[in-house]
Order: sequence, then C-alpha cells, then structure tokens
Amino acid sequence: MRTAAAQHLPDHGEGIIATGIDPTSWAYAEDYTGEDEVVTGARASAEESGIAPIGPGSAAALSMLAAGVSAKAVVEIGTGTGVSGLALLRGMRTDGTLTTVDIDAENQRLARKTFLDAGVPSNRFRLIAGSGLDVVTRLTDGHYDLVFCDADRRENTAYLHEALRLLRPGGIVAFAGILAGGRVADPAHRDPDTTALRDLIRAVRDDDDLVSALLPTSQGLLTAAKRLA
Repeated sequence: MRTAAAQHLPDHGEGIIATGIDPTSWAYAEDYTGEDEVVTGARASAEESGIAPIGPGSAAALSMLAAGVSAKAVVEIGTGTGVSGLALLRGMRTDGTLTTVDIDAENQRLARKTFLDAGVPSNRFRLIAGSGLDVVTRLTDGHYDLVFCDADRRENTAYLHEALRLLRPGGIVAFAGILAGGRVADPAHRDPDTTALRDLIRAVRDDDDLVSALLPTSQGLLTAAKRLA
C-alpha cells in the first residue's frame, strides 16, 4: 500500500528550508518509491511508542546505498521499530546480515516483528539491546560495508569515529535527521543538539578520507564514503 504524498509534507515550511524546492515537489520526491503495509505498520508502532523514524525518502536512500555497495555486513545504531532496518535489509545482499543496536528492548521486539512480517529470515538480522557506544566499540575493525546512525545527536561525532574504524575502504556511513527541521541551517539556533549536528557536518566535510554529501531527504541524510586506499 502506497502512502499519500501529502502526509509527508513538512511543518513550518521545512521542505523549502531543507530542499530549496516547493513543498509539492518535495512531497512527490519523498513518496517516489512508496511504502508497503509492513512499513506503514512499523510507522504506526513508532508513533504509538513516541519514536520518530526516518522518512520515506531517507528510507529509499538507505536501500539504494546498501545496494550500491553490495552490502553484506551493516551496522545500525538506533533500531526503533524497524523502519530503517528493513530499508537497509531490502537493499543488502540476500546473504547479508544487519546488526542493529538499541537501548530499548521493546523497540527491538517491535523491529523483530517488522522484519519477520516482511519475510526477512531471522538469520539475516542480529538485535543487540544496549548502549550504542558500548556495543559498537566491541565490533570488528574494517568488517562492515555500511554504518547507519539514528541515535543520540550529541554522540554522533563519537559514532563517526567508531564508524570509520568499522568500515572497509569504500564503505558508507550515514546519519539521519541531520537538518533538524531547518534548525541546522538557521544560525539563530544554538541549542546543544543543533550545535552537535553542525559539529558532525563539519567533521565529515573536513575529513579528507571521506567523500560526502548532505541529502535533503526527509529530515536530511548525511552520507559519506570512505575513500579506497
């Protein structure tokens, strides 16, 4: 079942701030791939749980990025109810494994249901309940094709450091919600979360070992590829 494009229109002119295009075109692009009933169900679970999952445009971008690097091993920090994890799994190789971390075990129960409802075999995902930083520091160096982060914004720079250690050359790191409803682009906003996002953007942009792009999908998706040696 496809979602209605109008449902994805941003509040407070956010689409114009974030994308520079009119809201109708932004919504059309956001709904380009559509979403099935499993995803809309996961979104409903997220709303009931007070979780804000990535938007449809960012979900589609994650699937494309995973497919583009033929991802076999992916780390996700911030499982939620499985919206982003399912997007990653649908872009990954059919023999690939998603390792997804969330501090809330109930979120992961809902995500497991999402994955299974979508027909994903249980051996293709590994759910780990715990603090993101505590878990990822124990994962293997250079083993992963893609790292996706949708967690505590104030810890994003630390997650970037860990992601660069985990990724193979040519691997991709992505951060969700990077435009924060237009706050990042507005210098008047100087709250800790917004400042942390600007620090992350600067760190990615200024790293000569990364090729990066800030995509204006949904609430913004910061992406970077680790240069080949």
